[in-house]
Amino acid sequence: MQKTPVISLKNVNYAYEEKTVLENINFELQEGSFMGLLGPNGGGKTTLIKLVLGLLKPTSGTVELYGKPASRFKNKHLIGFVSQKSNAFNKGFPATVYEVVSMGLTAKIGYMHFFTKKHKKIILDAIDQVGMAAYKNRNIGELSGGQQQRVFIARALVSKPKLLILDEPTVGVDSENVQRFYELLHRLNVEKGITMLLITHDTGIITQYATDIACLNKHIHFHGKPDDYIAMNEADLSNLYGHPINKVVHDH
Repeated sequence: MQKTPVISLKNVNYAYEEKTVLENINFELQEGSFMGLLGPNGGGKTTLIKLVLGLLKPTSGTVELYGKPASRFKNKHLIGFVSQKSNAFNKGFPATVYEVVSMGLTAKIGYMHFFTKKHKKIILDAIDQVGMAAYKNRNIGELSGGQQQRVFIARALVSKPKLLILDEPTVGVDSENVQRFYELLHRLNVEKGITMLLITHDTGIITQYATDIACLNKHIHFHGKPDDYIAMNEADLSNLYGHPINKVVHDH
């Protein structure tokens, strides 16, 4: 018996002010997968994410989460979202790591509820899962970009999501911490069974960790396994991205 996909887009088109952003998108993400979504800037990746999250409605076609229309999907706590780091946290931002992570639980239980011992344990466990336990009382603005993104993942984890969507989360993170960041996502995928959908430009490193790769530039130009993506030649990739590409792929 075939399982219902976590995400399903069928014949999806989306236009903004008469400009077609996505055209005839057919796309599925299976439970337990780690999908790397690649493509050029302006290719429609963030728009696709917004359709999945129910923030936009397709011009035509259907978008489903766990077999339900995304715009009417009720179990929002099952979906965690981590956006690009916006550098909004300056040194004086008045929130600790613990407080930032607790915001993810507040969204689930409501603002009028007090945290019980059980809730506090969930928050501390999420902080520990991302390796930030030693920083739980540190001001968020004092952390490095990589550390902040770990905290944002912990904030998403407190609602115990089954699907984690990340939109270029390594922007502004140094190369050494990018590797550690992907290792964290891989561990959450393998050990916790969290399905991942990750928008990234890290075309080399994503092939080490993803179970599936999709390339989007208005259309889905490729959807398959990392080894098949690696086998694509530079001419094919240049045609996808619309400009010359020199492929850099790390060894597994």
